Amino acid sequence: MKGMQDAARLTHALARLRMEYQNLDLTIEKLMNRSRYDELQLNRLKKRRQLLKDTMARIESQLILDLDA
Repeated sequence: MKGMQDAARLTHALARLRMEYQNLDLTIEKLMNRSRYDELQLNRLKKRRQLLKDTMARIESQLILDLDA
């Protein structure tokens, strides 16, 4: 039963991260469409987006391992 709880927790975290990633992607797109934008802010947002992507990949790997077990 604990494995199912862990999988549910990871699935919930993954859904939350995906939403945050999508919101961040839209924010970056809007920022880049401006004629002038802050490069530092853009770089920070891109780094955050990459961190989210890496975290999502780790969670997906954990979920796949749980399914195989």
